Amino acid sequence: MELTAALVLIGLMVLLLAGGLWIGLSLMAIGILGMLGFTTRAPGDGMAVAIWSHGSSWTLTALPLFLWMGEILFRTRLSQEMFKGLSPWLERLPGRLLHTNVIGCTLFAAVSGSSAATCATIGKIAMPELSRRGYPESMVLGTLAGAGTLGLLIPPSIIMIVYGVAADVSISKLFIGGVLPGILLASLFMGWVVIWSLMNRDKIPPADLKTSFMQKLAASRNLIPVVLLIAGVLGSIYSGIATATEAAAIGVIGSLIIAAAQKSLTRESFIAGLMGATRLYCMIALILAGSAFLTLAMGYIGLPRHLAEWIGTLNLTPGMLLFALAIFFVLLGCFLDGISIIVLTMAVLLPTIQAAGIDPLWFGVFVIVVVEMAQITPPVGFNLFVLQALSGKQISTIACYALPYFLLMVLALILLYVFPGLVTWLPGQMMG
Repeated sequence: MELTAALVLIGLMVLLLAGGLWIGLSLMAIGILGMLGFTTRAPGDGMAVAIWSHGSSWTLTALPLFLWMGEILFRTRLSQEMFKGLSPWLERLPGRLLHTNVIGCTLFAAVSGSSAATCATIGKIAMPELSRRGYPESMVLGTLAGAGTLGLLIPPSIIMIVYGVAADVSISKLFIGGVLPGILLASLFMGWVVIWSLMNRDKIPPADLKTSFMQKLAASRNLIPVVLLIAGVLGSIYSGIATATEAAAIGVIGSLIIAAAQKSLTRESFIAGLMGATRLYCMIALILAGSAFLTLAMGYIGLPRHLAEWIGTLNLTPGMLLFALAIFFVLLGCFLDGISIIVLTMAVLLPTIQAAGIDPLWFGVFVIVVVEMAQITPPVGFNLFVLQALSGKQISTIACYALPYFLLMVLALILLYVFPGLVTWLPGQMMG
């Protein structure tokens, strides 16, 4: 009966999504139909309790605050100032200013929480500048596509909050657990830029000017705002002074101060940032509400338990299970955005993951890296859309430029599997 229920509900879900119904409403509809068709329980009370208990979670308060922080910073000159501060330090490194894309995305990811915002913000300033200086288009777009995904992994990450709420995992631990994998990925991207540049020396333009050490230090003052904001947000979490929600409030206050200091905080920009964050949060909140009710409905039907039992009969090793799930998530990422992937699958997969003895904290970072891969996978790779809008290039062309970074993410997944301490060591040290 459970197999029949699963096939029927999956078919209905595909029909609803293909028909253009909002994801959150589709999830609720499937939950209602599942309970009416395959259980004796009425869906009304369960829906009300599930949505209210999920939506009133204090943990979830961090989400709109981090979204608002990102919207405020999107309207400042923060990315331009990062470019000015980083450029002089990279003139002697193979690849030179191509590294500003990776480091700029890494730094902006630590204050935006969004992959698309990171890619768009750094891309807007870096693409014209690098093109003017003669850097190859393939590497400019490729580094932006790959490094832009770090907005999902480097805290504070919007999708980490969504996973933490869906999987009942500490968001603070997820944030801390994403630091070393984020640095690992950024290092792999920069390593590839170095290797490619050494193999193609003639395609990298020479440094414009030789700057002295004191000139580099003077240029570094442009990095002060972003460094202070990162220290305020992440430092308050890592030191145990603030929860993720309280750190988000610190981030909003800090971003407002930065915007005011740069004279980009006007009545119009304030309202635009607030409304942008509100619209995005309402979309995410509706998806989470639908997911909460669908999780309850699937529990009543017994689908997660029976799926876990079925997978248990396959005798897959944890490694084979993770390999299968990675392919599954990348395929889903061809058609869905990252947040939808998380909320659609966690209810069913988490019992299976726990039964296989896989740490939900480690699995959260694993899933986010896989979802990062999906961000640069056509046809629905969000970073590809962003770069298409900025450059006017075809999605397929940008996807080809991004392929080396996709493969580097595969390498990162292998390293995380072989060395799980890359995720779990830092949270264990800092939070016990």
